[in-house]
Formats: sequence, C-alpha cells, structure tokens
Amino acid sequence: MRHWILALIAAFALAIAGCGGDDDEGDLQAPAGSSQAQSEPTQTEEQAQTTPGACKAVEAPSPREPSEQPKPKQPLDASKQWSLVVKTNCGDFTIGLDLSTGPKAGASMVSLARGGWFDGTIFHRIAPGFVIQGGDPTASGSGGPGYATVDPPPKGAAYTKGVVAMAKTPDEPAGAGGSQFFVVTGPDAGLPPDYAVIGKITDGQDVVQKIGRLGNQSEQPTEAVVISTVEVVEG
Repeated sequence: MRHWILALIAAFALAIAGCGGDDDEGDLQAPAGSSQAQSEPTQTEEQAQTTPGACKAVEAPSPREPSEQPKPKQPLDASKQWSLVVKTNCGDFTIGLDLSTGPKAGASMVSLARGGWFDGTIFHRIAPGFVIQGGDPTASGSGGPGYATVDPPPKGAAYTKGVVAMAKTPDEPAGAGGSQFFVVTGPDAGLPPDYAVIGKITDGQDVVQKIGRLGNQSEQPTEAVVISTVEVVEG
C-alpha cells in the first residue's frame, strides 16, 4: 500500500490502515527514538526471524473482497464486561474492551466478530517492537467494512504495551475506526492521541509478543499469522 506522511511524527513510515473505505486508510509512524530495536534489546531481528517453534505453520489465506457491513445502531450493554478472544495459529489472546474510551468502535468490533469478519484474516503488518495490525480481509491495509465509527480519544491517551486501538486515515477525525486494529508491542509507541482506544490485552500478552517478533524491517510478516476466528465473550 502507499504510505502517507504525518506531520506530527518524523521517522520511518509505518502504515496502520483500517477504517471504512477502499482507499489506503491510515498512517502511523514510529516516532524518532522509539525504534523497534529499543523495545526488545535482548533479541535481534535476525534472531526473532529464526527462532523455531513460535507458531503452527499455516498457509496465508487468499485475500477476499468483503461486502459492506451494517453499522451497529445499538451500543453494548455497559453493565457487562466485554472481551474479544482472538484465536490464531500462534495461540490465543484476549482484548478486554473499554467502553469508556471506545464505545462505538467496541460495538462495531463485536458486531464484526459475530458476523465472521475476522475469520481467515492475517496480521498483514508486523513492526517488531512497535505494533501488530490486523482486521483487513483484503490483506492490503486498505480494506474496511464500508463505514466508520468515531470515538475521540482522551487528550492524555497513551499507546503503551498491550493497548489496542483503531486505525484511521490522516484526513479522518481523531478516533475514527473501521475494522483494522493494532496492538502495541513496544513499551510506548509514542503516538499522539489520534487513535480510538478500544481496550487492552488482558490475557495472552506472550502470544502478542510472539506475533510481534515475526516481522522484518519492511514491517511485513515473515510467516503467516492467521486469525481463525474472534470469539465474543460477555459477562
């Protein structure tokens, strides 16, 4: 996909795409001084790529062009706790949704998960020590459900290890989101408060870190990391 440049962050490009349309939809750059190498100094990129036994070997599914999805009209029941269990060939991890910061995106993610949107998709962008990104059935970084939600993030939003947020295009408002999400794998991504925070990893952080090591300097996966399904848990 083509890269855009964010004026607020000067460093190498990392495209975090993922809202509602069909154009390239997002740009997230690692800020100067927070490169991938700094987050896990004990493991080099070459070591990460050659570490055996990390994930079950599978073939990447063929990209698909999904149909537009209906935008949820009802919010989630805020009296309940909502989680998304992301099942992959590298193991499972759980996203605990935070309805105080991402109510609209949270409802959207639950609706998409229940409809099988994420089934058979990949983490198409993996930037070691920064983020992993998924949620695009086209695997191009430009796919979305045909609509966008907006949950303006708080001014003090911090994108630290384990935080899960939605991606957006540079010309969309702060907090816009579609289906593509990213999980921060480094200590602090150093991003401005532009991305809707939908929750954090509550279980399986080791799986997230495992996935986060399976990328190269071009932020492309070095092996297929496939989401078999996303299970919705409410309680």
